[in-house]
Amino acid sequence: MIDPKLLPPLPPNYAQKVMRTLGMEPDPWQLQVLESEHKRLLLNCCRQGGKSTVVAVLTLIEVVRRPGSMIVLLSRSHDQSRELFDKVKDFHARMGSRLLKRRTRDELRLENGSRVVCLPCKEETIRGYSGVTLLVIDEAARVPDDLYRAVRPFLAATDGRLICLSTPYGKRGFFHHAWACEGNDWLRFEVPVGMIPRIKPEFLEEERRALGSSWFRQEYECSFEALEGVVYADFAKHVLDRTTQAELAARAGGKLFGGIDFGYSDPFAAVWGCLDTDGVLWIVGEHYERERTLSYHAQRLPKNVFWYADPSAPGQIAELKSAGFKIQKAKNDIDLGIAAVQGRLESGRLRVRGDFCPNLVAEAGLYHYGRDAAGKRGKKPEDDNNHALDALRYLIMMLDRRRIALWGKKRLGDPDPEPPRKPKPKWLSIYNEALWTPVATIWRG
Repeated sequence: MIDPKLLPPLPPNYAQKVMRTLGMEPDPWQLQVLESEHKRLLLNCCRQGGKSTVVAVLTLIEVVRRPGSMIVLLSRSHDQSRELFDKVKDFHARMGSRLLKRRTRDELRLENGSRVVCLPCKEETIRGYSGVTLLVIDEAARVPDDLYRAVRPFLAATDGRLICLSTPYGKRGFFHHAWACEGNDWLRFEVPVGMIPRIKPEFLEEERRALGSSWFRQEYECSFEALEGVVYADFAKHVLDRTTQAELAARAGGKLFGGIDFGYSDPFAAVWGCLDTDGVLWIVGEHYERERTLSYHAQRLPKNVFWYADPSAPGQIAELKSAGFKIQKAKNDIDLGIAAVQGRLESGRLRVRGDFCPNLVAEAGLYHYGRDAAGKRGKKPEDDNNHALDALRYLIMMLDRRRIALWGKKRLGDPDPEPPRKPKPKWLSIYNEALWTPVATIWRG
């Protein structure tokens, strides 16, 4: 790999010529992205603003201009990363397939030693890559934080570039944190719909009416809006950053409790904390990983915690018991569990150490109610972004089961239970009259 510092700068107007060769007239902000040499770029762009197009062109220029480049394209799903990769392949073909050595569904190799690879958002398929000179994360606002942390080390050996492009998705996650809090580490580009002359005002008015003002601002005006219908709307008020674990342990008197939500493709999530003398639950620990065996997780969970676990996995609960964990199955009632968590939030009896539990805090900002066919808020939350929150729900529901008035009782709207059935007597039984009647007749005869 050639040191980028030794390469000559791009010729004047080179990026503009490339885009025009591809049949596109670049927007001014796109030229700024293509000509920038900053190592960290954040593209906060509206829908259909041209962000994936400009990054595909940048990728093409990078692999042709810099021999030995290794570029990884990542998104929240394999299909989405392939969408960006397909643009790179299309642009390369339209430029005459220069230096082509091999082109497959997920990889482009050039004769100068450069490669472009597109990957799904799965930890087991991404940890093996090294020597990456450019990492591109598409739809970054929707990529889980734990996977973002797993891929950043790709760039350690090369001191390579990182580009994150996305439309906002609420005030949560690494993309929002980088945009709002990480200062000069990033070069930021904000591209609202007003900078995109190709999108007609009539279409935007229709979108505003269909989506509502908050969602429209997020999709088209680059605004990090609070997600509508969030289940735990006040969760952030209970997140702290300064209380130490030693202080919490002293406050709790050594009583530690935790919750576990089992998973493999979905994350295995565990949260734990201490219950102080005032009944306040302080969440001070989190374990959150994908694609790992139960033995791997068991080595990373504290054993001095009493665990309440997902009842749908009795086999895994039994394995943890045999490994010396104090654990029992929890009750799995989503409505009661949400009510129990809300009860602690409303009464101030829940505190979360945010820097120790980043995935729990991130999920709390994403877990929301869906919408029904009429566009109204549904009765059940979306089954997504809820793994650490499910672990918290199991924990709190079991801790507070004596406070839950409806625990084990019939609720309004529940179906009536079936009446108990009388067991049928066995044939060879003293209570079987069909057997004894003929015997008695024979006896009398």
